[in-house]
Amino acid sequence: MLDWLLESLFPPPAGTDREADCIWVEPDLADPLGLVGVGGDLEPERLLSAYRQGIFPMYEEGEPICWWSPDPRAAFDLDGLHVSRRLERTIRSGKFGVTFNQEFVGVMRGCADRPEGTWITRDMIQAYARLNRQGHAHSVEAWLDGELVGGVYGVSVGGLFAGESMFHRVNDASKVALVHLFERLREQGFVLFDTQILNDHTRGLGAHDISREEYLARLREAISISASFE
Repeated sequence: MLDWLLESLFPPPAGTDREADCIWVEPDLADPLGLVGVGGDLEPERLLSAYRQGIFPMYEEGEPICWWSPDPRAAFDLDGLHVSRRLERTIRSGKFGVTFNQEFVGVMRGCADRPEGTWITRDMIQAYARLNRQGHAHSVEAWLDGELVGGVYGVSVGGLFAGESMFHRVNDASKVALVHLFERLREQGFVLFDTQILNDHTRGLGAHDISREEYLARLREAISISASFE
């Protein structure tokens, strides 16, 4: 039964254009939790095809890959990040050094290191590291005294940035990285910041829910834009 499900939802790529062969169930056909399908792989072509269609992977270690398109969908406005006065003072102080794409895997591992468990599996780290090497996934790192103490990572497709996760080992480190990320995205012409599922932390930073229909309409516009993270 499972083999049939994997083949029916995610046929193996054929021919020379792998991305064109990454067939998907329509996001509008997702179940009430947003589940679109189960199975497939984490090859770069499939991941990029998923993001272009408003779908992302999330699953636990040892389980089949699950693909999601929730309704509602959480997003940031590029000029809507909430920055407190205290955080502004921290940024101005230069307490943290900030870099881009210098320690991508370290940021992912930092995001995966959480007591409640994680959906950032070993295969996910390897897959997104490949995307980073190909220029499709990016990280922002916050440093203190030469140590990585916070960061954020995500995937860029056209004018879309899909924020995947963030972490901190020192207060405000991840928020400082996020502020620098937003500055970079605005400078480079990005128009949509996807944060997938709203939680208390992202709501406090300015994220909000939009319908899947609105998200997909904004996504189509975003991926038509030629924006470069670098």
